Amino acid sequence: MKAVLDVIMVILQLYWWVLLIMIIMSWLISFNVINTRNQFVASVWRVVNQLTEPLLNPIRRVMPNFSGLDISPIILFLGIFFLQQLILRYGYPYVP
Repeated sequence: MKAVLDVIMVILQLYWWVLLIMIIMSWLISFNVINTRNQFVASVWRVVNQLTEPLLNPIRRVMPNFSGLDISPIILFLGIFFLQQLILRYGYPYVP
């Protein structure tokens, strides 16, 4: 059981990094620091969006619009943190 929880924790941590990459790339694209016409940037952006959008879209549908400010990644970060804390506190056996 501990091995399964360890794998879930690693997946959650990797997804946390992918979400952070998506946020930073969206800022860099918005401020025209990087260009999506570059083939490498476009392919990384496509992969990152395909990984994050399935979880961000349902959050966006529920959250109200904050005048163009997208807080769905923050909600997802909190969800990942909550799951990690649940696993750490209740998933692993207590060893004094």
